[in-house]
Amino acid sequence: MKELAQIEGVEILTLQETPEERAHDFVPKNFDDYLGQAELKEKLKLYTTAAKMRNESLDHLLLFGPPGLGKTTLSQIMAQVMGVGIKICSGPMMERTGDLVAILSSLDPRDILFIDEIHRMPSNVEEVLYSAMEHFRVDVVIGQGAGAKAINLPLHPFTLVGATTKSGMISAPLRSRFGIIERLDYYTDIDLQSIILQSAQFLNLNLEPQAALLMAQGARGTPRIAKKIVRRVRDFAQVNHTTNANLKLVEDALAFMGIDAEGLSKIDHQLLKIMVMQFNGGPVGLETLASMMGEDPETLEEVYEPFLMRKGYLEKTPRGRQITHKKLPILKHKFLGQSTLL
Repeated sequence: MKELAQIEGVEILTLQETPEERAHDFVPKNFDDYLGQAELKEKLKLYTTAAKMRNESLDHLLLFGPPGLGKTTLSQIMAQVMGVGIKICSGPMMERTGDLVAILSSLDPRDILFIDEIHRMPSNVEEVLYSAMEHFRVDVVIGQGAGAKAINLPLHPFTLVGATTKSGMISAPLRSRFGIIERLDYYTDIDLQSIILQSAQFLNLNLEPQAALLMAQGARGTPRIAKKIVRRVRDFAQVNHTTNANLKLVEDALAFMGIDAEGLSKIDHQLLKIMVMQFNGGPVGLETLASMMGEDPETLEEVYEPFLMRKGYLEKTPRGRQITHKKLPILKHKFLGQSTLL
């Protein structure tokens, strides 16, 4: 414990997962093991079962929503349920049309092609998808100059599952070719509690339900962060020579990681403190905040702001970001010792 006390609080959002950690994560193999997203899960279960009964490929599917909610996992479950293969790739990695054609031509009948961050796919590569999605054919140019020939290459019927965190950046022609478009929402604390207990059992960590709920409140509605917290709590318990994570141990572990009872991290507190002490609650521009905190503006906007807005601390105005009127007196009392708005 002395060694732990000398280390600064760990920022859980910036921790990188190692391959070893990912290998020891619990990965759902079917829809029953996949917790949360109940409405979406029922829809996909019905669609995949119907396609399997007809022995057809599933309609092309677009999944959008914040990162870390389980888009890749759902695709793997669908492939498992349908008894087909799945190839996983990323939009930015396919720089040339030949890269995509090679992947498409290697697909077996009814296979699933999962493309993450599909909105970042180059436009020339994206255009190859149009005929592949509609007619299961692609045009390939062989040779150069006057001797070049265009060959129409047939493909096996397949399902494209596109995942994106920014659905507005997907072009209209590509979006219109998806037969199913679904959104993943942030998870509730109760759903995250179940996911945390499931992961803890997989890691042989005895976790009290109340302690799991406390961890869920710090997971920002995201299963990926929840599983990171479980692994860090396991580390904390192991150093303290125990496999039983009670409420007291989890409270100490979260404090060590810099996560408070509301799930706010050290960066969240730093952002709010700057806004209260330097700008009297705002409004203040994003670039100014980023400069004062030494953070990238995009990181603040995509990682920290959404959670603070959902918790009612922050709001966006035409003049910039500002703390809500409801939370400003509380934060002034916390940071400045003031009990009024004055």
